[in-house]
Amino acid sequence: MVLRLLGLPAYMAMAHGAAPVETREAPQRPEGELVWGHAGSSGRILALCDLAERLAMQRPGLRMLLTIGQAEQSLPDLPERVILQTVPPESLPAVEAFLEHWHPDLCIWTVGNLRPALIECSAEAGIPLFLVDAGETGFEGVRGRPWPDPVRAVLRRFDCIMAASGPASRRLIRLGVPAERISVNGTMQSGTSAIQCNEEDREALEAAIGGRPTWLAALVQRGELAAITEAHRAALRSAHRRLLILAPDDPGEGEEMAHSLRAQGWRVARRSVGEMPQETTQILLADTGGHDLGLWYRLAPVTLMGSSLEPGHGGRDPFGPAALGSAILHGPNVTHYRPAYARFSEAGAARVVRDAETLAAALTHLTAPDQAAVMAHAAWEVATDGAEVTNKVIDMAQDALDLRGGGV
Repeated sequence: MVLRLLGLPAYMAMAHGAAPVETREAPQRPEGELVWGHAGSSGRILALCDLAERLAMQRPGLRMLLTIGQAEQSLPDLPERVILQTVPPESLPAVEAFLEHWHPDLCIWTVGNLRPALIECSAEAGIPLFLVDAGETGFEGVRGRPWPDPVRAVLRRFDCIMAASGPASRRLIRLGVPAERISVNGTMQSGTSAIQCNEEDREALEAAIGGRPTWLAALVQRGELAAITEAHRAALRSAHRRLLILAPDDPGEGEEMAHSLRAQGWRVARRSVGEMPQETTQILLADTGGHDLGLWYRLAPVTLMGSSLEPGHGGRDPFGPAALGSAILHGPNVTHYRPAYARFSEAGAARVVRDAETLAAALTHLTAPDQAAVMAHAAWEVATDGAEVTNKVIDMAQDALDLRGGGV
């Protein structure tokens, strides 16, 4: 390997002599195009997953290799097309084994926290490299070493650099990146594309529901059912025609949930067996799985994101309902999606509830259409913020993949 970049020869020599590191056996590389996305921070994981889903809509069969800096204790649910791996250590044998195994067609590196040996070897292998969401920090380099900073050198290896802000751009220029190679775009966000639904089903259900106040409890665990139904019963006092759409996290529990609800006196219509809500229906049990979530988010102006009222489930992604104009309620247990919920809360688009009493109070407050609309609009603005950045990354990725003719 011929290295002309200042600071890299000594660093790469160190990486070549690094002690071997034991790693778990990696799964087999899938056939077809493989985009490698590196999450430079935990907040980039969902954005990269969303990017993978949107790219796959245009390039069927595409998969994403998602690398993280270290094993995360708590991770969100990842799409099936995303393969999660820990980024290899800065040891030349480990880096070369990683690249030889995966043969990625493109690398999208987010935030910063660069790994010079990995990036240099990727560039030498001819892998197109994009640096996206580059911030003001994350380029501190390797300190306490007797050679010039290799991070400055490998920055030149990126085919494209997208800064998150003006100050981030100025930081990169001070590190030696020519200004004309940097674009200031903001940051990618997850949830930039709305979940689709069957329009005939939506029209039929809208006609059946009519003008009834409706709310959705999405991706609910069995242990949350009591609090949700208690809150629904209390909220019925202020709007006796109110309808609850109840979507279990596990649709296989639908039959058991239906039996339990009916035993408690609830009038239930069960979607999986073709039942439609009638005027007297109090709960529509939406036990048909995640492919119908886009339908329920469109029908409900208010959504409680389940798997968050009781600990142990980590919450569920709030961008789905937000992108479709639904105000968001959630419990306190949202470990997997904490940065996302923080953004929605700061924008006034989400509200935390802790039990049946606070959930009922929130539902009563949001019965007024203007109240729900204000929250829903704020949620939509957060969900669509970053769409332009994601669109640009998708366009660049498409061009790079077309030129490369990726896949194995």
